[in-house]
Amino acid sequence: MYLLGIDIGTSSVKVSVIETLTQKIVSTAQYPETEAEIIALKPGWAEQSPENWWEFTQKAILKNHQTKKYNPQDIIGIGIAYQMHGLVLVDKNQQVLRNAIIWCDSRAVDIGEKAFQNIGQAESLSHHLNSPGNFTASKLAWVKENEPEIFANIYKLMLPGDFISMKLTGHITTSISALSEGIFWDFKNNKLSEKICKEFGFDTSIFPELKPVFSNHGEVKTDVADILQLKAGIQVAYKAGDQPNNALSLNVLEPGEVAATAGTSGVIYGVSDQLVYDQQSRINTFAHVNYLQNQIRTGVLLCINGTGILNSWARKLFAKDLSYPEINQLASQVEIGSKGLRILPFGNGAERMLNNKLIGAHIFNIDLNQHQAAYIFNAVQEGIAFSFRYGLDIIRENGLNPSVIRAGKSNLFLSEVFRKAFTGATQVPIELYQNDGSVGAALGAGIGIKHFKNAQEAFQNQEVLATIEPQETEAYDAAYQEWKQLLNQKINNI
Repeated sequence: MYLLGIDIGTSSVKVSVIETLTQKIVSTAQYPETEAEIIALKPGWAEQSPENWWEFTQKAILKNHQTKKYNPQDIIGIGIAYQMHGLVLVDKNQQVLRNAIIWCDSRAVDIGEKAFQNIGQAESLSHHLNSPGNFTASKLAWVKENEPEIFANIYKLMLPGDFISMKLTGHITTSISALSEGIFWDFKNNKLSEKICKEFGFDTSIFPELKPVFSNHGEVKTDVADILQLKAGIQVAYKAGDQPNNALSLNVLEPGEVAATAGTSGVIYGVSDQLVYDQQSRINTFAHVNYLQNQIRTGVLLCINGTGILNSWARKLFAKDLSYPEINQLASQVEIGSKGLRILPFGNGAERMLNNKLIGAHIFNIDLNQHQAAYIFNAVQEGIAFSFRYGLDIIRENGLNPSVIRAGKSNLFLSEVFRKAFTGATQVPIELYQNDGSVGAALGAGIGIKHFKNAQEAFQNQEVLATIEPQETEAYDAAYQEWKQLLNQKINNI
């Protein structure tokens, strides 16, 4: 028997099929092969088409089937992971009303900040654990203010994973974890936030049916099953945002455990048994996948919008004919500190850890006689690693002090240069695992349909691929301090 996991990413949709007995990957496919479009109609805006996500999902599923490594009729459950904080709106006929406003869109920052002040900072943080910022609630408020005809036709609002689940099953559901990432959940009163709904003027009827993360979110419709060569009636049994799901995929479920990702954006995600919040809302706290009303499990999330997207930008600009492994090889020939070249990676929207300021990406200290492409690639990866160190220090201020960080061996963690810079700058070792978001979603489905008794059983065969210990920490710290000084200068000038 098999489980199918869908990961709705910003760049592509990845689908994996795992065998239930061994929890091993049988097949993996993604669509499209090139990076999906982000629609930016104005500076700071970022949108994608939900219907494109659905098209990509179908094609990735069928691409897996073409391997003939399994019988699609033996798939017994589906799990979905998705890019967090997006806003999807549908009418009564389940038709999309507008493009999704995705996670890195900054248009609603001012709306969120005004609500933060109106509700009261202390009141908002103690109830929601976050500022409304530019999260889903604020994006919906932007639609209400700027597109009233669309707002008037809303039947339900959804997160991206809720939309794909709806396309599979015809049912619209959500979870406490999903509502919390949109800043719709009141942790203090354990219910949908009356404060947010009152502040923004939202009718509670537009929110989907509330279900546990690990539960039946609907059965695959017959017509969809026929197209996707699946059995009709199998359950979508798990849905979670990409970062809580990534933590699940790394078996990060209990207090003190910490995960990291470095894809288009970068994240450090630690689990707590407290209702933790940062006084400046530079980091964010959401309900983890195993959060229950009588068992607090929160995910303390540091998000850096500009990480892998900077690496991608540098490749397109300086070495479009080279692969990422070839770029990493060039970067590995450069000494720590890149001969003074410093890069701030913050060119993908307002950064929450920088108090929602739009810093932009910057390159400092270019020496036209010394700094060839290899130095750019090394400084890019060092700059991204330094942004993780900056954010980890904020997490440490809030009481989480990881002794080890778990990460999937994918994206930037495939680069030895980045791994060395990450551990050297943060002075924390990393453990690398094979699992990724689509595998985590598949295992989550196994827990949701109760094929696995618990998460421990689902991850019983998980193995550490490698442990990377910090090296040359003094050299990395010296370069980081110079980088941090340049960052502070930019912050102070805004």
